[in-house]
Amino acid sequence: MERPNAWKTYTKKDLEKLEVLNKDYMDFLDKGKTERECVKRAIELAKESGYKDLKEIIKKDKKIKTGDKVYYSHMDKAVVFFNIGKNPIENGMNILGAHIDSPRLDIKQNPLYEDTEIAYLDTHYYGGIKKYQWVTIPLAIHGVIAKKDGSVIDIVIGEEDSDPVVFVSDLLIHLAQTQLEKKGAKVVEGEDLNVIIGNLPVKDEEKEAVKKNILKLIKEKYDFEEEDFMSAELEVVPAGRAREAGIDRSMILAYGQDDRVCAYTSLAAMLNKNKVETTSCTLLVDKEEIGSVGATGMRSKFFENILAELLDRMGEYSDLKLRRVLSNSKMLSSDVSAAFDPTYASVFEKKNAAYFSKGIVINKYTGSRGKSGSNDANAEYLGEIRRIFDKHKVAFQTAELGKVDQGGGGTIAYIMALYGMDVIDSGVAVLNMHAPHEVVSKADVYEALKAYEAFISE
Repeated sequence: MERPNAWKTYTKKDLEKLEVLNKDYMDFLDKGKTERECVKRAIELAKESGYKDLKEIIKKDKKIKTGDKVYYSHMDKAVVFFNIGKNPIENGMNILGAHIDSPRLDIKQNPLYEDTEIAYLDTHYYGGIKKYQWVTIPLAIHGVIAKKDGSVIDIVIGEEDSDPVVFVSDLLIHLAQTQLEKKGAKVVEGEDLNVIIGNLPVKDEEKEAVKKNILKLIKEKYDFEEEDFMSAELEVVPAGRAREAGIDRSMILAYGQDDRVCAYTSLAAMLNKNKVETTSCTLLVDKEEIGSVGATGMRSKFFENILAELLDRMGEYSDLKLRRVLSNSKMLSSDVSAAFDPTYASVFEKKNAAYFSKGIVINKYTGSRGKSGSNDANAEYLGEIRRIFDKHKVAFQTAELGKVDQGGGGTIAYIMALYGMDVIDSGVAVLNMHAPHEVVSKADVYEALKAYEAFISE
């Protein structure tokens, strides 16, 4: 049952492929710090591989046939890719599904205020975070401003070397006696995650002179007013690029690797396959970190609707056929797993933990306590996945998310399983999960790509 370290199995050619993949992956992380940016970059890469916009195909009343490769963007925050195979689609698809949202600070709709000549933006944190990790680090602002006239302004502040960054302040250690006596969840309160954005006042102004200067600057550079914050989606994320980690450069440290490490490798696997026997599909979705809710989350009917449009373009639509496609499909829910951390060994069960550099992680179930909220895949399907991975020489391991009563978590697996399809979680082991900077092994990124390619090849 002991799984070998994948690094020990690589040839020189493997190592060369591994480094190319991870370089491209780091570029994807840098260009996709929000779900909108991930969708935009994924579509750019797909177009380079010959994918066509399904919306345009529908608009022009064109048909779709075997060998066609299409994509459909939903509200610019979720995207689906299809590679049409030779086998009848009602026999099912091979689906890879990952989420592209990550924990962060969202700027509120009425955020801008001044206090003692310091300008702030008020935030509401998104997803599960340790709030104290987000203070004192360099932060960037990414997102969009949607104006009343229908125009949308893209915002990125803090990523270029010439850009300023923003930050959340923390209490100096000399005055922190009371603060340090608080529980970790209360050391920094949610309402205290206020982003400092300025200190320079407008001359000859007595009231809110710093705030007025900020409004003047954003009007000059981005052409929006304070009122436009009401229809904005602005996300505060760690500033800076993805970095190689470790003196041996064996790891990657970056923001948002849960779950963009699986999103990118799923997409790359899809784009690497030109022709497939069974129609393959890659889903990159939003809102997983807050329960897969909303129009762009997996609980939405958007995927079902897009699939109906696809079947219609193939001349095969019926409600029964749509149901058959979904129930006959097989899916890898491509989501990360917690890597074993020796510093915090007490929360893991060593025999059933995920380890760095031992390959892609298969989670038969996630959930919490008595498997609450989990998918709990069938044993027969797990056996099939083992066969595929062994056939294609994929390094893999099985794991659970910590000790039974220690905590837990979930993915989109149980939602897709509602269609009656076989689904199992499989992704990359991550250290520092949900922290501003997460860490993965380059070897596991490489094995994830191999695993996803193997899955859609069958």
